[in-house]
Amino acid sequence: MKQWFNSGKPWIWLTAGSVSISLIAVIGLLILIGWRGLSFFWPAQIHEMDVRANDGSISTIIGEVYDTETIPLERLQESGVQLDNFNEPTLDRWLIKIGNREYVPLDFTWVLKPQIVRDETPSDLAKLERSKDGNFYGYVVDVLENGESVANSENVHQILEERIERVVEINEQAADLQDTEIGAINYQLNQLRLERRALDLEGQLTAEEEARISAAEQQLREDYQVLEQELFELRDQASRDEVVMRDMRGVEVTLPMYRMLAVYFPNDMNLVEKLGHFFVQIGKFVSEDPREANTEGGVFPAIFGTVFMVLLMSVIVTPFGVVAAIYLHEYAGKNAVTRLIRIAVINLAGVPSIVYGVFGLGFFVYMVGGSLDQIFYPEALPSPTFGTPGVMWAAITLAILTLPVVIVSTEEGLSRIPSTLREGSLALGATKAETLWRIIIPMASPAIMTGLILAVARAAGEVAPLMLVGVVKSAPMLPVDGNFPYFHLDRKFMHLGFHIYDVGFQSPNVEAARPLVYATSFLLVTVIIGLNLTAIGVRNHLREKYRSLEH
Repeated sequence: MKQWFNSGKPWIWLTAGSVSISLIAVIGLLILIGWRGLSFFWPAQIHEMDVRANDGSISTIIGEVYDTETIPLERLQESGVQLDNFNEPTLDRWLIKIGNREYVPLDFTWVLKPQIVRDETPSDLAKLERSKDGNFYGYVVDVLENGESVANSENVHQILEERIERVVEINEQAADLQDTEIGAINYQLNQLRLERRALDLEGQLTAEEEARISAAEQQLREDYQVLEQELFELRDQASRDEVVMRDMRGVEVTLPMYRMLAVYFPNDMNLVEKLGHFFVQIGKFVSEDPREANTEGGVFPAIFGTVFMVLLMSVIVTPFGVVAAIYLHEYAGKNAVTRLIRIAVINLAGVPSIVYGVFGLGFFVYMVGGSLDQIFYPEALPSPTFGTPGVMWAAITLAILTLPVVIVSTEEGLSRIPSTLREGSLALGATKAETLWRIIIPMASPAIMTGLILAVARAAGEVAPLMLVGVVKSAPMLPVDGNFPYFHLDRKFMHLGFHIYDVGFQSPNVEAARPLVYATSFLLVTVIIGLNLTAIGVRNHLREKYRSLEH
């Protein structure tokens, strides 16, 4: 046994076991998040239940089962709920999404399984997905055009689907018109306002300049009126149709169709149709904007903001980290000051991220950004341009946060390059700068990419500092658009990590929002893995490209 221990094999098995357990834990976590997240997009059955209340009355509930949990009977009794003829120690209860927000106080409700008198899933139950007030569940009764019926009991479902497709297409045209042409006019009007104020502050607002700016504003307003009339016409076309639904109260209600996004009949779907619905919903989730305080809709702005911020951070941190590492390893003397700097760099990696957020808010936003506003944007004051949290300050803050990782990784790569290569290059007449640029940096590029991979992985998942320097619950505009200068680094942005926090902890119904939290978490992990795989591919390419320099 002693000889076996001295051979080192136990430590090999211990290391292998630790790696295996860690790998199993990571894979298990990914499977859990993926299963709970992707199941959010699978079409759930719509139930129609008769539920008996404590007073003996029976009410009807229509909705989707979102979650099921087992609770002790004693807990219910302590809360004042009494169940007759039920003596089991535990019971199940279902979380039902009943939607129809304009007619019920909450669109989610808990139902105790013993209180369910009847539970059916009729094939003609419909789920209306809306842009406002959430989903609506019920039976389709009729479709109206300008108040007149245009359907009968045989074709009402087909007519409804066709009319909703028409409305969605019109709404997309209206949204595109509002975001592009009308948005561009509003942007130009604001630029003219700032130009007038800038000339006024400089004392150069002459009558000719005022006339020029006024003429440009008048032309833009005339163009705006034309586009606004076109927008109103599109909205009038979208509001032409209505749908009559019978809800769980048994009441027929008329709903405007301009708020409709889609209609589904999940109870009537076969497996192929459910698979198609599953992939369509995933596509909508990654390509659409959020709705209803981020509890519905997609997360495209959060995906775009996360990737854009990480790429901007990478562009900032890589050159600074590489230059710092090259100086420390190739030029700085081996003395106490250099050792102190290295210790400081290593200690910076252990500073809590929220401290970086406070530093970024105080130094970059208020001090640097405020100074930029005073120097370059006085016409916009007191409204700040760069003196407010934005995507640029978030990227710079995270660049400082991840800078120690890039420095340490690059230094490790530089230290693995044999000194004989440097000496041979210098002996052949190359300068030190040429040696660094043509030999040392190419050979260290895989280590540089490794540091960048670690930096991206950490930056993409950070939330605390971003809450102070740029991230918001809902951003009306992306940091990139069609208006000059196209990249608007002063704008606030959305982030997948903050979206998870907001939906999971700030939602009016946390339990109901749990599937969306899992879905967004799985998406965030997927984005991080995608960014890392891209960086790993670049690193492997560089490693193969410069492998010949090692020999």
